[in-house]
Amino acid sequence: MTDKKKSGCCEVALDEAAGLEQLRNAVELYRRKPGALIPILQAAQEIFGYLPESALRLISGELGKSYSEVAGVVSFYSFFSTTPRGKHLVRVCLGTACYVRGGKEVLDALRQKLGIEVGETTADRNFSLEVARCFGACGLAPVIMVDEDVHQRVKPRKVNEILDRYRTRQS
Repeated sequence: MTDKKKSGCCEVALDEAAGLEQLRNAVELYRRKPGALIPILQAAQEIFGYLPESALRLISGELGKSYSEVAGVVSFYSFFSTTPRGKHLVRVCLGTACYVRGGKEVLDALRQKLGIEVGETTADRNFSLEVARCFGACGLAPVIMVDEDVHQRVKPRKVNEILDRYRTRQS
């Protein structure tokens, strides 16, 4: 089985066994440190691009924690994902200011243009769509982020233009 790993600007194939071996090394690096679970989960997500069940089971066993405890931490933090994400992560702010200024309409336009719902990834694995509650840019509402790029005062009619910038990027 082959999973995708993001490495800087490139995606490389990584077989699961090699990924789990890298994860074992990360566990050894953090095992004795207080609060080791979060950095180990971050390392696992960096290795695989998401958190597959096999990684969560390995972490659970290596740290002597129940699987439900590890999975509970993963489900609590929105940074972690148990499903493969697209090359580009599109996040729509639906905090109060963004919502009032048209954030919901921007989200609807993105859902329509991408053909996916919140939490899903496009079939070509180019885009994943998520919702956030606040980016701290209320004066620029409505706001979306694509990867680390903030797009301000977004209008539904401009969504496709924004997406096109990322469709054509090689990285």
